[in-house]
Amino acid sequence: MIKIIKAKDYNEMSRKAANIISAQVIMKPDCVLGLATGSSPLGIYAQLIDWYKKGDLDFSQTKSVNLDEYRGLSHDNPQSYYYFMNENFFKHININPANTHVPNGMELNAQKACADHEAIIQELGGIDLQLLGLGNNGHIGFNEPGVAFEKETHCVHLTESTIRANSRFFEKLEDVPTQAYTMGIKSIMMAKKILIIVSGEGKSDIVKEAFFGPVIPQVPASILQMHPDVTLVADADALSKCTTLI
Repeated sequence: MIKIIKAKDYNEMSRKAANIISAQVIMKPDCVLGLATGSSPLGIYAQLIDWYKKGDLDFSQTKSVNLDEYRGLSHDNPQSYYYFMNENFFKHININPANTHVPNGMELNAQKACADHEAIIQELGGIDLQLLGLGNNGHIGFNEPGVAFEKETHCVHLTESTIRANSRFFEKLEDVPTQAYTMGIKSIMMAKKILIIVSGEGKSDIVKEAFFGPVIPQVPASILQMHPDVTLVADADALSKCTTLI
């Protein structure tokens, strides 16, 4: 059963989701946070930074593991997820950089890169709370429609729709990497708690499909219906097609 928290807009969604993450950090200072990139979590990170600067949060013992990274992008590449996390979150709080883990995009041996990231998750004792966004086609992380639910961290060939969606962050479409390393569905489902955030009317159809439709690999996020502790924080626009179901 997915717990649904409604928000009136993106800003309220971000605050409510940040509240859940901050509670996790306060209750367990040495927790392992699974983190996500993209435009959806930016408001959450800004809110957490604000609370940290006010003295309300302490990340000194917290550890983090990121969902994914583009294959072939170095840490100093402005489009890499390592760079994104540092610029938008890590460098503004007191988390120990040694405790932050993003898949190594420069390890071109895909099998090694994926095994290394999976080993880190195991060494940390698993993820306490995993933050997720929701792709237009139902993907979570870079797990595209049709990917087997049992997969752990793996290398994916990005679909045309995902490449197109991510092209807004690059100068031109041809610059978008076509492969990425991502935590698999199995890795995500092993997290003790999952927090998924969705905003905007453009996501309303996939929200209905993912959380109120059948559990099928063609809609990767639908598997979250099977997790024992999932919270969906979504704004009114994203929930607009689900009003009769909630």
